[in-house]
Amino acid sequence: MDSLSPRPAALTRRQWLSTATAALAATAMPPARAQRRGSRLVVPFAPGGGNDVFARQMAHGLNETFGYAMIVENKAGAGGNLGTESVVRAPADGNTYLLGHTGTVSINPSLYAGLKFNASTDLLPVAMFASSALLLVVPAASPVRSVADLADQLRRRSGEMNYASSGSGTGGHLTGEMFAHALGAKAIHVPYKGTAPSLTDLVGGNVDFSFGVIPAAMALVKAGKLRALAVTGARRQPQLPDVPTVAESGVRALADFESSLTYGVLAPKGTPQEAVGALGRDILKVAASESFQSRLGIEGAVPLLGDGAQYAARIRQESSKWAAVIKASGATA
Repeated sequence: MDSLSPRPAALTRRQWLSTATAALAATAMPPARAQRRGSRLVVPFAPGGGNDVFARQMAHGLNETFGYAMIVENKAGAGGNLGTESVVRAPADGNTYLLGHTGTVSINPSLYAGLKFNASTDLLPVAMFASSALLLVVPAASPVRSVADLADQLRRRSGEMNYASSGSGTGGHLTGEMFAHALGAKAIHVPYKGTAPSLTDLVGGNVDFSFGVIPAAMALVKAGKLRALAVTGARRQPQLPDVPTVAESGVRALADFESSLTYGVLAPKGTPQEAVGALGRDILKVAASESFQSRLGIEGAVPLLGDGAQYAARIRQESSKWAAVIKASGATA
C-alpha cells in the first residue's frame, strides 16, 4: 500500500494545477472579452434613419459572429449633441460606445457655440466602417442638365438661386455652401424640417437644387421627378454608376470637390486599449462581410474600413475642412 500512495497524490496535484491554471486564465481575461456582456452602442439620433440602421446592423453582426451582447440605444436631441455628450461623460469601462458620423464628430464642434465638450478630441476612435455621399439633384423640368450648367447659372445669377436642405447645419446645407463658395457665387439656403419636405418642394419646382441623401433622392430620380447631376463623393456610387462625381464635371473650380459623411464607432477617452483594439478588429470583420456591405448599399453608403488611428486621422481632416466651410459661410445650427 505504501508503494502505491504517491500515485493518488500526483494525480491530485495535477488536478490542482489544472484548476489553478483555469482560474488564472479567467482572472487574466482581457477586458475586451470580459466586458462584452451588456455593452451599448449609443445612436445620437432617433430610430429609423441611416445612423440607426448602421448601428443595428453592426450590433447584430457583433452579437451573432463574436458573441457580444451589445444593445443599441437611441438618444436624440440637439443635432446629435445630446447622445454624443452622454458617451463623452460615460465611464471609460469598455461598456459604452458611440455610433459616430461626420456631422456629430467633425461638424458640430465648429457649428454649435457653447458646447461643453468637443467630440473630435474628447472621444477615442475605435474603427470606421462606411462613408456616404450626397446626390446633387434638380427638378425634372429644370433646364439645368449638368453640373457645368448649374455652375454657369449660379455665377450669372449669384444670390438669386436657392437650394433646399433637410435643416440648418446638416451635410446638405454645408455642402451647398461649399459648392457655391468654390464657384465664387452665393446661393440662398432654404432649410426644411427633414429630407422628405425638402425634396417634395424641389420636385414642385419651389427650389432650384438640393444635395440630398442618396436613397430618398435616388427614388425620385428613378420615378422621373428629379434629375441627378452628380454625386459628391470622391468616387462614383455603385448604385449610380452612370452619375459622375462633382469633381468629374469639368468645372475647374470643382476639380477637388468632395463631400461625404464618415461612419464609425468611438469610445469615452480612457477606455482600456485592450477593449478598444479587440472591438475595432471585430467591427472591421463585420464591416467586410457581404451581408453588411449589402445593407450599406441599400442606404446609399460604401465601405470605408480603417482602424482607430486611421479613423482619428479622418476625423482631424474632416474637422479642419468643415470648420473652414462654416467660417467662410457664417453657417449656424
